[in-house]
Amino acid sequence: MTIPTVSGETTPAALGKTLMHEHLVIGYPGHESHTTRPGLTSAEQFSVCVDKIQQLQELGFQSMLDPCPNDLGRDVELAAKVGQHTGFQIICATGLYKESEGGVAYWHFRSQFASVVEAMTELFVHELTEGIGETGIKAGIIKVATGVGSITEHERSVLIAAARASVETGAPITTHTDQGKLGDQQQQILIENGVPAHRIIIGHSCGTDDHAYHMGLARGGSYLGFDRFGIELIYPDATRISSLVKLIKSGAGDRIVVSHDSVWCWKGEPLPPELLANLPPGIFDPTHFSNQIIPKLREAGVTDEEIDRLLTENPRRFFEGEKLTALA
Repeated sequence: MTIPTVSGETTPAALGKTLMHEHLVIGYPGHESHTTRPGLTSAEQFSVCVDKIQQLQELGFQSMLDPCPNDLGRDVELAAKVGQHTGFQIICATGLYKESEGGVAYWHFRSQFASVVEAMTELFVHELTEGIGETGIKAGIIKVATGVGSITEHERSVLIAAARASVETGAPITTHTDQGKLGDQQQQILIENGVPAHRIIIGHSCGTDDHAYHMGLARGGSYLGFDRFGIELIYPDATRISSLVKLIKSGAGDRIVVSHDSVWCWKGEPLPPELLANLPPGIFDPTHFSNQIIPKLREAGVTDEEIDRLLTENPRRFFEGEKLTALA
């Protein structure tokens, strides 16, 4: 089987060492209204992204997933230029973000006249099979998201549309969760709508240390994204490490993928300059897992083979569609 990347096709076996949740650029809906703070130019974005990729290549990485959804500033042409320049394999996504921070206004307006599920499904399928806009660049995965508290009607529509598109095309799904919650509900909705559990990554599962929650997702047959290492403003790395080690020792190390959710460039200026200048070390640094987390995992008794599984074998098996074995 092949996987579309922004600069051509690859295979699961050729992915190599892979980060499963990083962002070249993010632009929250409304960023264009902040005309006095447009953010980096295209040339500056390209330079920043090439530098980050080269740092990853020095650490042996060959691939990454940028699961930016359609309504969060996705720029597949930038990604393609970066991928072509560096020889790095970048997989992009189709999908829509959570209601509180995504492009819900457009879909809410349209929903007053007809169901949006069919239109969303058609959009996702087209971007997976034909390409994004006029670029010809195909998405390799579907991105969905939920916010805090409960899954909204809009988010449920996106989940159902994503499930239908996944069933039609065979594309896998990755998700966003907040505070390490609602992943079990995401999993249930997607499975009920025909998506095999092992084709799902429940993203940002490291936002909680609830081992029972983690094991419930793992026993449900899906992958868990421990993919926010370095973002200690949200949750401490020490807790993420402890939870990850506990999962590995519980036999779930074959269904965890890791990353940072780092953002390399912003459209507009969502973070004030004074905040950006004082971010803690490690935040938005895609080398952080390799340089800072792996030594701590080794200290906790995680073997190099288990670490390699997180970075290489699990991404390969996820994209291959290999069914996970049952957990006790």
